[in-house]
Amino acid sequence: MPAIPELSQPLSDGHVSIRPAAERDIPEILIAHQDDPRLAQLIGLERPPSGAQLGRAMEEATTARVGGIAVTLTILGPESDLCAGQIDAHRFDWEHAHADVCIWVAQDARGRGLGHRALALAAAWLLDDCGLVRVQLLTDPENEPAIRTALAAGFVREGILRSHARERGTRVDLTVLSRIASDGARP
Repeated sequence: MPAIPELSQPLSDGHVSIRPAAERDIPEILIAHQDDPRLAQLIGLERPPSGAQLGRAMEEATTARVGGIAVTLTILGPESDLCAGQIDAHRFDWEHAHADVCIWVAQDARGRGLGHRALALAAAWLLDDCGLVRVQLLTDPENEPAIRTALAAGFVREGILRSHARERGTRVDLTVLSRIASDGARP
């Protein structure tokens, strides 16, 4: 199983940057979940993460990246190193060269184009530098902000996976959007 390459320098388009998640992001992540009680649900979590859970995830991040399992990238606004959201790339299937991504943006950072710009940067990095052929985002069909973000980042809506996952004790449909290597350069 290949390792996910280390992102040694932040990626930027001049308006937004992404860098590997770090322990210093934990307070901002906790605040984001406190400010938006629906955030955990929208990204498929049973409940908001605790500080201890986030700390463990940060401790395990290098092992997950080197093991080719997952990588979490922090979204940064212009000239800021404060976490404005995150992109989680997970479910890497190296044999078929694809992975899933999940994105969230803190409530006070929404509406400024950070999400779609960061998602476009992350998708390009996953396709170009990581050697994937497909990156997909699965979300609740009612999660219009995530769908708009993915479309603006160059993803294509493929359809709905009916009764695809179990979340919070019930089966849920998920909209699938993807970006593939042959889609070309960033939008």
